[in-house]
Amino acid sequence: MGIFDFLTGEFIDVIHWTDNTRDTMVWRFEREGHEIKYGAKLTVREGQAAVFVHEGQLADVFTPGLYMLESNNMPIMTTLQHWDHGFKSPFKSEIYYVNTTRFSNLKWGTKNPIMVRDPEFGPTRLRAFGTYTVKVADPALFLREIVGTDGEFTMDEISYQIRNIIVQEFSRVIAQSGIPVLDMAANTADLGKLIAAAIDPTMKQYGLTIPELYIENISLPAAVEEALDKRTSMGLAGDLGKFTQYSAAEAMTSAANNPAGGGMAAGLGAGMGMAMAGQMAQGGPWGASPAAAPPPPPPVEHVWHIAKGGEVSGPFSKAAMGRMVTEGKLSRDSMVWTQGQDGWMEAGEVMELAQLFTIMPPPPPGA
Repeated sequence: MGIFDFLTGEFIDVIHWTDNTRDTMVWRFEREGHEIKYGAKLTVREGQAAVFVHEGQLADVFTPGLYMLESNNMPIMTTLQHWDHGFKSPFKSEIYYVNTTRFSNLKWGTKNPIMVRDPEFGPTRLRAFGTYTVKVADPALFLREIVGTDGEFTMDEISYQIRNIIVQEFSRVIAQSGIPVLDMAANTADLGKLIAAAIDPTMKQYGLTIPELYIENISLPAAVEEALDKRTSMGLAGDLGKFTQYSAAEAMTSAANNPAGGGMAAGLGAGMGMAMAGQMAQGGPWGASPAAAPPPPPPVEHVWHIAKGGEVSGPFSKAAMGRMVTEGKLSRDSMVWTQGQDGWMEAGEVMELAQLFTIMPPPPPGA
């Protein structure tokens, strides 16, 4: 091996990275001794960023393009050691490629139910799940805060932490939104935007951003969903009497077609048939008794005024008028009036008072 072949194998001329894993976020360009030739070509493709780390310190970030690693086009690195020595003294640095494309179809969901106060149902529990996308917005910050010296950093290494952040902010946004549970399905797009905006400040601290967040489903506990289904069925049934008859007929048919039921099924069908017959005869829902007629309103008691000698006295109740008849203070010729009566009339001509004069006690003993 000649000296040229040795130097060609020792130093790197072209630096690039292609990835087909779809989950690698950061990949370190590996080279024995990390020796990179002065003047080497660095290729950064669309959807990538290259981060140079020299002697443990982040030196520069390269966006998509083709670069010659020389001091005249790397102003930030002009102070690094050995750059003015050319080919004879290679520099030792690390190059980290960062994938800046969107990582999509990532799953999130609530591990435990979330307690919310609904205006219609009161305190209730919710579960939710969906998908989101994440993207590296600041490669240098992401490398410092998350990746460190990891030579191959994948999405799985941070997805769990992102899911925890999403669930935490989802719980807070849902609790503060005040949106009724039954209306949340119509507002999932807006809720997704609110949650993404709430998560953004935390994600920026990692050098990441969440361009999209989708809520696929918000579900209630099974008992609440069962009650809602019953409520919906009642609304669809319309006439509950006809619905009850239909349900009874269906139950009878099922019992008759069930040979395993034997005599019990036959007896059940007969009993339900008799109940239906009685219900049809009554014209009301099955098993319901006819409604009792309401009691008549109580009669209105009249009070009376008496005119005598140009003066009016009263009012007197009918019982008081009866005592006055007994005491001889009221006769058939007495002028009386009550509300609703057309002017003054003689007491004997008023049907309600005339009976007071017809019922007379028998003559006293010895008369």
